[in-house]
Amino acid sequence: MASTTVEADLAAAHRSLEGLALGDAFGERWFRLFREPRQAYNEVRARRMPPEPVWNWTDDTAMARALQRVLDEHGEVEQDRLALFFALAFDADRARGYGHGMHMLLPELLISPGDWRTLAPQLFEGGSLGNGAAMRVAPLGARFRRDVDHAAEQAALQAEVTHAHPAGIAGAVAVAVAAALAVRGAFTLDEVVARTPAGPVRDGLARAAEVPFDTEAWRAADLLGNGQRIRADDTVPFALWTAARHPDDLEAALWATAEGFGDVDTTCAIAGGVVGAAVGVDGVPAEWLRRREPLN
Repeated sequence: MASTTVEADLAAAHRSLEGLALGDAFGERWFRLFREPRQAYNEVRARRMPPEPVWNWTDDTAMARALQRVLDEHGEVEQDRLALFFALAFDADRARGYGHGMHMLLPELLISPGDWRTLAPQLFEGGSLGNGAAMRVAPLGARFRRDVDHAAEQAALQAEVTHAHPAGIAGAVAVAVAAALAVRGAFTLDEVVARTPAGPVRDGLARAAEVPFDTEAWRAADLLGNGQRIRADDTVPFALWTAARHPDDLEAALWATAEGFGDVDTTCAIAGGVVGAAVGVDGVPAEWLRRREPLN
């Protein structure tokens, strides 16, 4: 493994990945594929555990695992290697819910990983501003929690491989910073705003910082976005708002995030990765952990 100037907190990274995967698999339960919207709404409001015996995770976790593997091998983001691992994860199971842009990009990177430099900026005429770079990055932030600036730099590097648009990169930076600060016991939305690059993601986070925590979660999602547009600026502010609202309670954070619906596997993955980085998954119901698809 290559050395890095920042000592890695592997335990925090593992906690965050567990929380991310749990949030991802839990959030996926609420899509129309599994239950009609009215049923989903009633069950979330009633805090009724999804009855499916296995909760599979999606591309959020698949890509987070690929990123974790590169960091384990190299100690930092090695972009060409990361491009290959993303492509391999995609090729291993293309039915994990990857977005349209990744279906265009990742098969090409399987052939020539270094081509991300030219291909990623061409997605959607300027690069993807989607939430994909943000959904996978919390464990990286937790890993580098001893140096938040380094966490932000590494988050941007991993984002560039697939999400070249400044908003897509900013979403990843914000989530990594939040996870790093969560492990340090210093996570606030104001702190994340201060460390997020200027643009629509930071603007959304600034709005989120002004939404009182006694606001109902569904109403906060109406104000901030729930990921339905699959954009980072439409996803990250609400997910980090619920994480900041429940910094010590992963179960409560996931239920609150699910109330926003929208791209609920991704919002729950982000919130789960941030809160889980600090508290782990031991506090959630044991049955949730038994049902969640294993990571190994």
